[in-house]
Amino acid sequence: MRALMSVEIHPVSGRRERNEFIELQYRLRRNDPQWVPPLRFERREFLDPKRNPWFDHSEAQLFLARKGGETVGRITAHIDYRWDEFRGGNDGMFGFFESIDDPEVAKALVDAASDWLRERGRERMLGPMNFTLNDECGLLIEGYDEPSMILEPWHPPYYRELLEGLGLEKAMDLLMWTLWLGELAEGNQFTPMIHAAAKHAQEQGVVVRHMRRRDMENEVRTFMEIYNQAWGRNWGFVPITEDEVRFQAKNLKPVLDEDWAMIAERDGEPVGAALTLPDINQVLARMKGRILPFGWWYYLNRKRYITRLRVFALGVLPEHQHAGVAAALYQRHLEVALNGGLQGGHMGWILETNEPMNRAMEGMGGKVVQRYRIYERKLNA
Repeated sequence: MRALMSVEIHPVSGRRERNEFIELQYRLRRNDPQWVPPLRFERREFLDPKRNPWFDHSEAQLFLARKGGETVGRITAHIDYRWDEFRGGNDGMFGFFESIDDPEVAKALVDAASDWLRERGRERMLGPMNFTLNDECGLLIEGYDEPSMILEPWHPPYYRELLEGLGLEKAMDLLMWTLWLGELAEGNQFTPMIHAAAKHAQEQGVVVRHMRRRDMENEVRTFMEIYNQAWGRNWGFVPITEDEVRFQAKNLKPVLDEDWAMIAERDGEPVGAALTLPDINQVLARMKGRILPFGWWYYLNRKRYITRLRVFALGVLPEHQHAGVAAALYQRHLEVALNGGLQGGHMGWILETNEPMNRAMEGMGGKVVQRYRIYERKLNA
């Protein structure tokens, strides 16, 4: 146990305290209208080292903050050894930050995470990441009134004040775009350059097809191979392992809509992919984090509640990135929307430094509606 003034920090050990760690978010956020409660059993599985394959190459410590006998905050400190391998440096991360509006509590939590990482020789702390950039990541700093969609975190505005008040500095911003297609596009059309690029790709033999649910294991493997190559040069990217993809696919399969999961092929070989997900958050908001007693009914009838979607990932193999493949994937999204599909939602996140993708979003009539921030703190000062 580590004490700071009237705040006590407890390293989490055992199932009971891990459940307390999970439940804190539901208690602190229950009156936040934009926050969508995740399913409790999914959170338990995600944080269980025996179930989540991320722990195969990482280690983490969960912390709880208590003040006056009440649990008032939480945080994780973690080290991903694949980050060391692919990104270099000597970094550690923090995540799952939750706190009452109390600078003393926030300081105790962030200092506990910093100390744990420093004791293991880490020189810089980055976050929030839950646990990686492939999961929920970043602190929401703009766009609090925008509904957060599937796999998008939402944080109250005072979180930014707490973290920046402790001297945490910006490492990178992540942009969330909104884009509406078809009848809801309000006159916005793709720029002629996108249509021309898509036509050029088709003339070069690029064909966009939809993923096949019946062959999902192979489709997921194909997507993983494209994902790891396409995003390899991006800031902070760490290739996802096959076990991690399988773990994520198991959670996403009930949400997957074949119309919105796409593979681009050239001469029968995959060259690009897009994974767009119906916004299950619109259903989870009604389920209140539980399957029982009535959550199952909302889930079984989910299609009547889902009116938007999120382009979760879209990428092209490096050697094909100037051949119009991305434009062909964009155009297929438009075709699906015009043929009675969902009309739009969020696209991203996209790194603020990724100029080609951000220009493409502008060219399709998109607008930045949310900004997330990854912070850093030097630990060797």
